[in-house]
Amino acid sequence: MTEPLLVDRTDAVVTLTLNRPTAMNALDVALKEALRDTLAELETDRSCRAVVLAGAGGSFSAGQDLREHVQTLESATGNPLDTVRAHYNPIAARLANLPKPVVAAVRGMAAGAGASLAFLADIRIGGPSTSFLMAFAKVGLAADTGASWTLPRLVGHAKAIELLMLAEPVRAEEACHLGLLNRLVADDEEVLPTAQELAARLAAGPTVAYGAIKRQLSIADAGTLADALAAEAQAQSICGGTADHRSATMAFVNKQRPVFEGR
Repeated sequence: MTEPLLVDRTDAVVTLTLNRPTAMNALDVALKEALRDTLAELETDRSCRAVVLAGAGGSFSAGQDLREHVQTLESATGNPLDTVRAHYNPIAARLANLPKPVVAAVRGMAAGAGASLAFLADIRIGGPSTSFLMAFAKVGLAADTGASWTLPRLVGHAKAIELLMLAEPVRAEEACHLGLLNRLVADDEEVLPTAQELAARLAAGPTVAYGAIKRQLSIADAGTLADALAAEAQAQSICGGTADHRSATMAFVNKQRPVFEGR
């Protein structure tokens, strides 16, 4: 049986590949559970210092597997949208709060929950074929997998409403202009290698500080200046006690290149 999620480790970078290429990497229960549980393991895996999220074949992810969803709707047993609480919410929380950098290699279409997954990454790399489609309203649903939180922060409230209500595709160049992509490479074949190269660069950096930066921004986005200042004080207290901070400071004083160990 083909694994729905491929996990590849190269040094300190873990690449998670959604592996249902014949279904445009649509998210069925097996794939959602594998992604949810693997992210939970990576939270405390000290050998993993950066994560790449990718899709097999020519698509990132078409979102919810609607064929499976139709079967659930027709079974009349339970709530077919329980998957939001059981799968999508935990996946979104773990991606957003992962205390290490996450880079999304967005090749081809990212639709619905697939787009939402990409938006939860810290950095998104795309190519000429990359496009986003907030497809929820096309099937009579509101946003999920954190899109109601991430999308306004990326493109602003008004544009988020437009993308969610009109459900029109956003092509690569516009996605880059809007901030849905951080970087746009010229060749689709370079999307994954570029994402992995960037992840390797981040994995070699002060990953404790990166995790603290993610927490700071999350608090500042939703809070007051006082909340942000308190978060900064806490973060600097944590980072200031790391071996990375001490060794990097000494390296700077001695005009040497710092070596970060993530501790």
